[in-house]
Amino acid sequence: MKFKLVLATAAALTMAACGQQNEAAPTEVPATPAAPAAPMAVEAPTTPTAVEGTITIEDAWCRPTPNGAKAGGCYVILTSSVDDTLTGVATAQADMAQVHEMKMEGGVMKMAHLAKGLAMPKGQRTELKPHGNHIMLMGLKAPLVAGQTVKIDLTFANAGTKSVDFAIRTPPVVGGEE
Repeated sequence: MKFKLVLATAAALTMAACGQQNEAAPTEVPATPAAPAAPMAVEAPTTPTAVEGTITIEDAWCRPTPNGAKAGGCYVILTSSVDDTLTGVATAQADMAQVHEMKMEGGVMKMAHLAKGLAMPKGQRTELKPHGNHIMLMGLKAPLVAGQTVKIDLTFANAGTKSVDFAIRTPPVVGGEE
């Protein structure tokens, strides 16, 4: 019974971190000192099994966590010059990190781990954003504090692993909501 209560509490905190309402599209966010000034292009390794390509990484950020929260959401815009897949994420800041999807099923918002990864079609922007696909950090070892950064490793099927500094920032208020 105690295990079920702990599991239900963890699920509620995870959902709260994923779907907060005060959010603008990341492309509308003005640059802050903690945000990267320009997209980062990373060359994929050239090995016999790898497909050459470039991953462009833009607007990597995480939402600050409230005191005591053990889960947090992070977001980023990715573009690949070849078909690729984001197959995994990892950080020393949390016990576990996963790529999640959020979708409506029967009028209920559901979140699930994308165990097979997130497909990134050639040349298309793949946005991980609030209320949609996102990176979920679980078992946080310390709070995510606005103004700081967290290093997250993004692993791609073709481009390998890339370490990215995600700015921790409060999203802007939308439509006069406070």
